Amino acid sequence: MTIIEPIRILLYVVGALAFVGVNAAYLVWLERKAAGRFQRRAGPTEVGPAGLLQPVADAIKLMTKQLIVPPGSDELLFRVAPVMVMAPAMMCFATIPFADSIAARNIDVGLLMIFAFGSINVMAVMLGGWSSRNKYAIISAARVVSQNVAYEIPMLLTIITMLMVAGTMNLHEIVRQQEAGFWAWNVFRLASNPLMPVTFIIFFICMLAETNRAPFDMAEAESELVAGAYTEYSGMGFGVFFMGEYANIVIGCAIATALFLGGWGSPVGALPGVWWFLAKMYFLIFSVIWIRWTFPRTQFYGLLNLSWKILIPVSLTTLVLTSIAIKIPRMF
Repeated sequence: MTIIEPIRILLYVVGALAFVGVNAAYLVWLERKAAGRFQRRAGPTEVGPAGLLQPVADAIKLMTKQLIVPPGSDELLFRVAPVMVMAPAMMCFATIPFADSIAARNIDVGLLMIFAFGSINVMAVMLGGWSSRNKYAIISAARVVSQNVAYEIPMLLTIITMLMVAGTMNLHEIVRQQEAGFWAWNVFRLASNPLMPVTFIIFFICMLAETNRAPFDMAEAESELVAGAYTEYSGMGFGVFFMGEYANIVIGCAIATALFLGGWGSPVGALPGVWWFLAKMYFLIFSVIWIRWTFPRTQFYGLLNLSWKILIPVSLTTLVLTSIAIKIPRMF
């Protein structure tokens, strides 16, 4: 048993790496195809049938390019920053339950672990921009920090609200509490907590901001900051940052699926739980892509005002009202 367990974890890590790589490659293809449809054009069509080999061609191109370190930059931090983007993402995948028996580890404080490692991503982008010694990258690093501070607060308030309802940080247990059926999913449990849809919407908006997705992609607004914190990166240095962004999108949507949409729970039919989990997760990912190509980029001050003036007061209100709704029945 002592030999089998490390092998199982190693295989899961290899599988997670493959899962992240395939998602990073083909979510780019999906996004380019969706963008083409939304803008009445074809998208990738030349490399392979329907452009399906375009991600492979892009990966080969990035891997054959040299990683150039700009003169005068902090070489150590410049090289470490891309690694700091991917390593926390891989750690987060270790505790996400794709099905009742598909997870590297069933950790009692899995939700806390995900947010602890997820916060390192912001530090990586900040260090990548600051170490580049590029004025556009440094402005982007400052924006990343202020944006993260603003949106971490309402996101954590929504998570605390969820923990009050679920009574646990164990993601497996949170999903099991929603296995009774479609109306047992947390987002639809209006009888016990009518504010759950509001909590889900706030979480989703914060997830868009935390992953630097449009209309909140002010950290890499190409019309203002060239490529933001990634301006001086080339080759696989840029590619790893790109993979990290899509890995964080997958993690954010997977957490939303587990917390609000019943995880691997099946609303109808008898498909294996992992397929239901992936279907819900990819529906949310498509929604993220849809929003990017539908809404224009907001101004930076509008981005901060949305959090400080709207999301934080609303999330704090839902937290207080939820605590009252939980406490009152226990008093009688």
